[in-house]
Amino acid sequence: MNPSILKIANRLNIKDWQVNNAIELLVDGATIPFIARYRKEYTGELTDIELLEINKEYDRYLALEERKKVILKSLDDNNHLTESLKDSITSADTINEVEDLYLPFKPKRKTRAVMAREKGLEPLARMIMSENIYDVDVASEKFLSDTVLTTEDAISGARDIIAEWISEYQWVRNKLRQQFERYSIITSTAVKGKEEEGKNYSSWFDWKENINKTPSHRILAMFRGEKEGFLRVKIQPDVEFADKLLISRLIKKNNEASNHKQKAIEDSIRRLIFPSIETETRSLLKEKADESSIKVFSKNLQQLLLAPPLGQKRVLAIDPGFRTGCKLVCLDENGKLLHNDTIYPHPPQNQSSMAIKKINNLVDSHNIQAIAIGNGTAGRETEQLIERIRFKRDVIAVSVNEDGASVYSASTAAREEFPDYDITVRGAVSIGRRLMDPLAELVKVEPKSIGVGQYQHDVNQKLLKQSLQLTVELCVNKVGVELNTASKELLTYVSGLGPKLASQIVEYRNIIGNFKNRDELLEVPGLGKKAFQQAAGFLRIKNGDNILDKTAVHPENYVIVHNIAGKLNLKPDQLIGDRSILGSIKPDDFVTKDYGLITINDILSELEKPGRDPRKKFETVKFDSSIRSIADLSVGIVLPGIVNNITAFGAFVDLGIHESALLHKSQIADEFVNDPADYLRINQQVKVKIIEIDITRKRIGLSMIGVNQY
Repeated sequence: MNPSILKIANRLNIKDWQVNNAIELLVDGATIPFIARYRKEYTGELTDIELLEINKEYDRYLALEERKKVILKSLDDNNHLTESLKDSITSADTINEVEDLYLPFKPKRKTRAVMAREKGLEPLARMIMSENIYDVDVASEKFLSDTVLTTEDAISGARDIIAEWISEYQWVRNKLRQQFERYSIITSTAVKGKEEEGKNYSSWFDWKENINKTPSHRILAMFRGEKEGFLRVKIQPDVEFADKLLISRLIKKNNEASNHKQKAIEDSIRRLIFPSIETETRSLLKEKADESSIKVFSKNLQQLLLAPPLGQKRVLAIDPGFRTGCKLVCLDENGKLLHNDTIYPHPPQNQSSMAIKKINNLVDSHNIQAIAIGNGTAGRETEQLIERIRFKRDVIAVSVNEDGASVYSASTAAREEFPDYDITVRGAVSIGRRLMDPLAELVKVEPKSIGVGQYQHDVNQKLLKQSLQLTVELCVNKVGVELNTASKELLTYVSGLGPKLASQIVEYRNIIGNFKNRDELLEVPGLGKKAFQQAAGFLRIKNGDNILDKTAVHPENYVIVHNIAGKLNLKPDQLIGDRSILGSIKPDDFVTKDYGLITINDILSELEKPGRDPRKKFETVKFDSSIRSIADLSVGIVLPGIVNNITAFGAFVDLGIHESALLHKSQIADEFVNDPADYLRINQQVKVKIIEIDITRKRIGLSMIGVNQY
C-alpha cells in the first residue's frame, strides 16, 4: 500500500483501506457524489465531506511528489545528488522540508555570499566558522587582492558566506520556523497620509496580536488594506530569542573568530532567515485564511441552494424599482413566461392606485398563487404595497434574495431563452423561478455572484471556483434532476456530465422529445458507459416506461428490485411506496457477493419514498409590519428576522428594512461561539434584540442572548 495512504488515513482519522478504495475510485474517474451515494460498501460509507478531504490530501501528495521529482532531477543533473540526500528528499513529508533540503544546492542569484566566494574568501570563512584562528585581521591579510582592498572587506565577505551557510542549515530553518509560527506578532499600522482615504480600515490602524490568535477574516482584511496601500502589515518574530538559540548551539569558543561568527549569525537571522520565513508565513496565513473563507462561502452556498422550494405554483414575480418602475412577470407552474408588464407605484410617478389595480387583475386572470418580490432597490416599499391589496384568493407574498439576478439576466443563457425580452424581464423571471425552485435557478448564476460569504474577492480565485462548483454539484445530485425538464445549466452539474454532455442531452431531447427511460441516455452523442454510470442514478424520469427511473435506485441495481419483487410474486411498481410490504422484507435475504446489506437497505429506503426531496418544507416569513426603516428601531426591542449571510465573525440578519443587521458571534449564545455556522444557517428564522443603532453609518447591532426563539 502506498505510504501516502497511511499518512492520509492517520491525518483524517479514517481507516487506510477506506482511503485506498476511495482514491482508487477517484483516480478511475468516479465523482464524489457517485462514490458517496453508490459505492458505500466499497468505501465503508464515507461521506461526501470525507471524500472531499481525501481528494484534497491526495492532490497535495501528488503535488509534493511532482516537486520532489523536479528537485531530484536538478540535483542529479548538477552532480549534487547523494544516496543520503536522495533518501532524505524521498521521505520528506512537507514541501518546506523538501525545499530546505534543496536550498544549499539551489542555483543562486548574485548574492553577497556568491560575490564573496568569487573573490576567493571562502577559505577565510571556513577558518572563522571553525573558530580556530585567534587573530582574524592577520589571517585576512592573505586574502587581499585587486577586488578585496582591506582586511575589513575580507572579513565582511567571509561573514556573508557564513551567514548564507547558516541560513541553509535545515535544523536552523526548522527551529526558527517553529519559533516564528508560534510566537510572532502581526502588526498593522496606517500608511502615513492615507488615514482619511483608508478610513474603512481604521480598526487596523494600530493593531497588534499573536499570529496564532488572528482569525481568517482579520488576516484577509489587513492584507487587503495593505494591497490597497492603506495599511503597513508586518510579522515580527522574537529576534533576541533566535539570537540566543543559535549562538548557544553554534558558538563553541570565546575568541575573536567567535565574535565574527556571532555577527554572521545575527546577520543571517535578520537579513536572510526571518525575511524568508516571513514570506513563507504570510503565504501560509493567506492560504489558511483563504481556506477558511472559502469553507464559509461554500457552506452558505449549500444552505442557499438547498433552501425549501415553493414548488410548482403560478407566480407573479416583481423586480422592484423607483424611477424605472417595477417589472412584473407572470409564470405558470413550470416557470414558463406568460405575461410581462411594468407598474410605477413609487416616486417619482407615485401611481400606486393604478399599480394595485393591475396587480389584482393579473392575479385573477393568471390564477396566481404566490408573489415573489426582489429584495433589492424598492423591495421593501413594494412589499408594503402588496400588503395593502385585498386579493380575492389566497396569495402568499415572499421576499426573494435577488443577488446575482442581474448577472443571470445579462448572461448568454438568459439571452438564449428570452431573445425578445430585455434584461429587466429576464431578471424578474429569475426572481420568480428562485421562489419556485432556488436550486434549479441559482445554478444559472456564477456561484460567487450570489452574495453569501466573506472576502470572496480576496481569496485564491481558482480554489474558490473549484470549491463552489463542487458545492453546487453536491447539492444538485443530492436533490436529483428531472431529465425531461432540466435546463442545460442544471444538467451541467449532474455527476459525470459537464457542460458539453449537458448541451448534447438538451439538443437530443429537442429532437426526439422526452426521454422514455434512462437507457436512452446512451443514445446521446458522446455519452458513453462511464458517464452513464456516474449520472444515471441522479437523473429522474417521472412518466417514463420504467417506474424505477423516477427513483434514486441506480440502473445497475434494478436487478435487486426485480429479485425482491419476484420473491414476493409482485411487480416492482407494487413495491414502490408500500410501507407494509417493504417493512416485511428481510434485507439479509437478498445479500450476495455483489450486493451488500448497505446497498439493500438503501434501495428499500428509496422504494419507500421514491425520489424524495431532501429539502425542507417551504414556510413563509413575517417581518414586524410596524418596522419599515432604521428610524423605527429602538434599543431593546425584539424582532423577527432571517439570517441572510454567515461569516467567521457572526451573521447578518434581514429585519425587513433596507439595512442588514450584524449579529456578532459573541451575541449568538451565552457560551463561547467559535463558528457561527454551528448555531445558525442561511434563511433561518430567528428572533433578535436590538442592542445598537448607528443611523449615520446605517449599522445595527443584534443579540440572541436571552431571547426566546420559540
